[in-house]
Formats: sequence, C-alpha cells, structure tokens
Amino acid sequence: MASPMRSLLTDPAGYFQAFRCFLANSTEHQCMQEFMEKQLPAVIASIGNGKSTINILSVGGGAGEIDLLILSKIQARYPGVTINNDVVEPNANQILKYKERVAETSNLENVKFTWHEETAYEYESRMNAEKKSKKWDFIHMIQMLYYVKDVPATIRYFHSLLEAQGKLLIIVESETSGWNSLWKKYGSYFRLHDLSSLIVSSADIKSILDSARLKYQLHELPSYIDITSCFIEGNKDGELLLDFLTETCDFSKTAPPELKSEVMEELRKPECSEERDGKVLFNNTLSVIVTEP
Repeated sequence: MASPMRSLLTDPAGYFQAFRCFLANSTEHQCMQEFMEKQLPAVIASIGNGKSTINILSVGGGAGEIDLLILSKIQARYPGVTINNDVVEPNANQILKYKERVAETSNLENVKFTWHEETAYEYESRMNAEKKSKKWDFIHMIQMLYYVKDVPATIRYFHSLLEAQGKLLIIVESETSGWNSLWKKYGSYFRLHDLSSLIVSSADIKSILDSARLKYQLHELPSYIDITSCFIEGNKDGELLLDFLTETCDFSKTAPPELKSEVMEELRKPECSEERDGKVLFNNTLSVIVTEP
C-alpha cells in the first residue's frame, strides 16, 4: 500500500505555516542577525568600491527579514549609492510578506527591488534563454541549497555571475548540526519530492569549493530550535515543527507508527538535541561560507 506521507513542498501554504512556526521557536534569525551586525561589514567592505550602483542578488530571499538587514549594512558602508536588489523566490506567500516588509521600512529610497517568483534553476534557465549574464557585486544564498537538484552546478553558476570585487555568501546547516544527523539516518523516508532536501551541510559546500579550488571563509553560528512541544501529543506547534523537521505534511498523523517512534527517539539523542531546563533544544547550528571570484 502506498504511504500516505506527502512532501511539505507540495503544499506551499503548509510549508509557509510550518516555516513561521520554526522561526518562532528557533534562534535561527537571531544568530544570523548577530552575524550581519558584527561580521558582515568586513565581508562587504570592498564590494562597492568606486561604484555608483551596487547590484545585489538574493537567491531564496524568503520574506526579506535578513535581506533588509543586509541592505542596511550595505547602505551604511556605501551611503547614498543606488542599490539594485533582485530577489529570486518561488513561494508567492514569502514574496507577499517581503513586499509588505519593504513597504513598512524607511530609508529604502535608494534601493530598487525586483522580485522573480521562480526557483534558482528557473532563474538560471531564463537568463540562459535570454542570453543574459548580468554580473553582481553581492550574491547571497541563505538556507536554500536544500531545494536545488544539482548543488555543485548551482553554486558554479551563481559564482560565475560575480563582479571582480564581488562576494558570494552561502548559509547552510553546519555539519555538526542535528539536521545532518537526522537526515543522514531518515532522509530516505522524508524525501518524497524530487526537490526534497538533500543532506546539504557545510561539509558538502566546503568539498564543492575545494574541488573548484576556490578560497573561502567559514563562520559557525550556534543556534537551536526548542522542540519540546513535539513531545506533547496533539500540540499544534509541535506538529508543525515535526512537519518542518521531516519536510512532511502532517508527519505525526501520516508516518508509519514505527518510523514516527524512531524519529521521536532520534530527536532526543545527543547527536540531535540537548535537554536543558526541562526543554529539548535541537542543534540548529549554521555555517556561513563566503567566497570570491
């Protein structure tokens, strides 16, 4: 009998809901914000030298929280310079939120936004079909490489679009994170869609860049997800978090009982989580990898 399990990627609204729940229960954006405040200024220190316009490409820009923080740092480094900020994002809900956020944010007069409702692959295909190869001063790919079919080719393509002083910034789960452990063991059960997450960690990205003989800097960002509610039967947040962790619609209701039991046990193991003050905190450590042309 076919499994009733269904990929969360087949339900954009469900994915969006699970993602918002994940953000609310994790320190993901806080650790990224800290990086953008403290470390990003050094990364962007020379991307706009001598330029009257800075071109930025956000691949998988989501709802724009981190994008706008990045823009504020670039504006601070290059006051008054015109910025073209192109966003590639396949989820219409996320683009809508992004546009709302821009409308509510001041000091963006010198930034021109262009949104492309498409995947990274669709963007690349369209550019190739139109025989366009626009160069960018700064490209960032934040938590999106799990959703591409060919990770090395995607990195190669976007890296090839960098200006001479440009930078490519990639954020993925660290090879030390709980995601890496969970998906290595159970990814074959969760991968229900041709674009379901691959096990893409910092180890994979480093290997790809090493093979291409590209230099890079690596920064680790400790982060966690409070998954305590996952162990409370029937808890709505817990069910949404389980959906997000397994990338499965209604995982707790559709997964075979044995698989669900094993996954719940796995989530408590030290490779995935630590228990602190009565809470189960899933290791969500991120890696920021910055490379140049």
